[in-house]
Amino acid sequence: MSNATLYNTLDPAIEKRVDDLLAEMTLPEKVGQLVQKSPFGIVDWEVVIRKRQQAKTQGQPFSYQEAVSPEFEAHIREGRTGTVMCDDPQLANYLQRLAVESRLGIPLLVAADVIHGYRTTFPIPLAQACTWNPELVEQAERIAAAEASARGINWIFAPMVDIARDPRWGRIAEGSGEDPYLGCILAEARVRGFQSTRLETSRRVASCPKHYVAYGAAEAGRDYNTVDISERALRDVYLPPFRSAFDAGAGSTMSAFNDIGGIPASANPFTLRTILRDEWGWPGVVVSDYNAIGELVNHRVAADLKDAARLAILAGVDIDMESSAYEAHLAELVEEGSVPIAAVDEAVRRVLRLKFSLGLFDDPFTDETLAEKIILNEDFRAHALEVARQSMVLLKNESNLLPLPKEKIRVAVVGPLADNQCELLGTWASAGRAEDVETILQGIRAYLPELSIRNVQGCSLYGAEEDFSEAVAAARDADVVILAIGEGADLSGEAHSRAHLGLPGRQQELADALAATGKPLVAVLLCGRPLVIPRLVEQADALLVTWHGGIRAGQAVADILFGTCNPSGRLAVSWPRAEGQIPVYYAQKSTGRPAEGSGTTQFHEPFRSTYLDESNSPAFCFGYGLGYTRFMYADLKVETPSVSLDGTLVVSATIENTGRQTGTETVQLYIRDVLASVTRPVKELKGFRRATLQPGESQRVRFEVPVRELGFIGPEMRYIIEPGSFKVWIGSDSGRGLEGQFEV
Repeated sequence: MSNATLYNTLDPAIEKRVDDLLAEMTLPEKVGQLVQKSPFGIVDWEVVIRKRQQAKTQGQPFSYQEAVSPEFEAHIREGRTGTVMCDDPQLANYLQRLAVESRLGIPLLVAADVIHGYRTTFPIPLAQACTWNPELVEQAERIAAAEASARGINWIFAPMVDIARDPRWGRIAEGSGEDPYLGCILAEARVRGFQSTRLETSRRVASCPKHYVAYGAAEAGRDYNTVDISERALRDVYLPPFRSAFDAGAGSTMSAFNDIGGIPASANPFTLRTILRDEWGWPGVVVSDYNAIGELVNHRVAADLKDAARLAILAGVDIDMESSAYEAHLAELVEEGSVPIAAVDEAVRRVLRLKFSLGLFDDPFTDETLAEKIILNEDFRAHALEVARQSMVLLKNESNLLPLPKEKIRVAVVGPLADNQCELLGTWASAGRAEDVETILQGIRAYLPELSIRNVQGCSLYGAEEDFSEAVAAARDADVVILAIGEGADLSGEAHSRAHLGLPGRQQELADALAATGKPLVAVLLCGRPLVIPRLVEQADALLVTWHGGIRAGQAVADILFGTCNPSGRLAVSWPRAEGQIPVYYAQKSTGRPAEGSGTTQFHEPFRSTYLDESNSPAFCFGYGLGYTRFMYADLKVETPSVSLDGTLVVSATIENTGRQTGTETVQLYIRDVLASVTRPVKELKGFRRATLQPGESQRVRFEVPVRELGFIGPEMRYIIEPGSFKVWIGSDSGRGLEGQFEV
């Protein structure tokens, strides 16, 4: 069975084993399979540290015995805990031994968040999306799964597939950006990578796409906030990446914190049952996010924890992560008749099915020596470097300042992020270590002699009182200033929403002072989201967005700055000019008074959907990115000018590298439904190809798009494909391209 069908297909042999085991289980044992615990509060870490030191001194093996709380050990031995969060193979094995000693010997699911690599920390997921290279991303997730499985993990709480169009939301860093099509492609790639059957450990891992659903549409970009969107937006924009992840074989999903139109996602039978089970027929496991069931009380839809447990299990949440609602009240709810035993059996069946599919009943233990053999190996580090290179986006390069010469140049390397290891790891780098990180300064030192480099911090990330004099002096003595500034890792990710998206602290003032010297300024911008930086965009001669690029970011930055690598990253999310534009994204709906065109004239003046004090357009649009060569697009040909409803659109164009360097272009295909029964986006991405061309080389890039992929959610809330006229573009980003048309 392939990894695309291993965890969410009903295998008769596994179903027989599940049914036989379920028939033997008591109600407390059934409830136990739906309870997840973390080691916080159940392991005495001071005892662990002391006993490990004693074991090392005495040359004896270490054991978690005496460090794990007796109450928790009893829970596992009695089958009252079915899954734990853990990333220590010794602890995982110790707990698994307790589990297999239980009456029925049911092993544990061992879970962890592995968001952008394990010890080999890759660029944040938003950065990875900017590679527009699903094969590269799939391999990164395969590496992450290999390292995680070597640490005893068999269930990964990733990928995050939320569509996010509000950069104020800190968790935009964890996803693939604003577009459903790109989000679907990368969701599939990430699931394939995590669930690869070719892991170096020969273990299996199940993925858990999150957060189901529409978490990325939180009002005002404020984490955990309410979501109020139409069912059409839910189905057209936010659900498709989940469906793609499930089609790729994802064995589980995580219900979100937010409510949707007044119904919390972790107590929502419409999304959890009607869509997930009835419409899609998906048989995988649903786990709540951390304490999301308990937070139903805070949402004020549940009177207490018992009421919350009732709402969640009836809605379709199988596993309760950390709220203790199921542990404390589910059996009681069944016994009093508030919850049918069939609902519990259904959830337990899904959990057991996943455990059998993972092979845990055959071998639940991890070889504790595997981690030291494979983690952070040279092949993994090399891949982290390539992902970092392809994820970085060159937004500006006036007068072809970049690439810099590799000799006879003096550079001032300035900024709080120039020689910083920790911040390059980014958010959710839980197993990453700063000591593994190559800094930007180290990368530059690999290209230039020490005497050609002067490094000055210039200012702190967040400080109020700063002295820029040393940085200014260094800039005046240099031929070029490389300024490494941006966000720290702690400003993005969960619970890190921002209302103001400019440079924190006094970093913009540092940029002002350096720009005033008149020396060429290369801004290297580290961030976990799009920033609002109009002054820096104007001041910088070159602007390279490196995001939080992981352990190999330093070399990747230097490789781009000095031309060893031609930048190929393209934005997976639009960058606003001002916070007041948010949300700003390319796939805006048509309006009755569009910004472009004649609009409507009232009182002798045009009245259009525009701002009085700012452009509608973003600072940098979706799909945008520069390189060190130029590509010319020509000869658009719609090969199927009239295509049937069950046919395939075929369209092509010639791309030529007209520059002097080899480069990679991401050729993008967009369409517009000219006339539809509901309002449609002005443009929609429907395909992309990466093409690497030598100077003077040309290539015919051809797209084949099944017409069934051109549909939408119609007036009756069903997916439909309507005949009519379409426009089509092939270009380098969402803002430009060769234009054609076709009929369906």
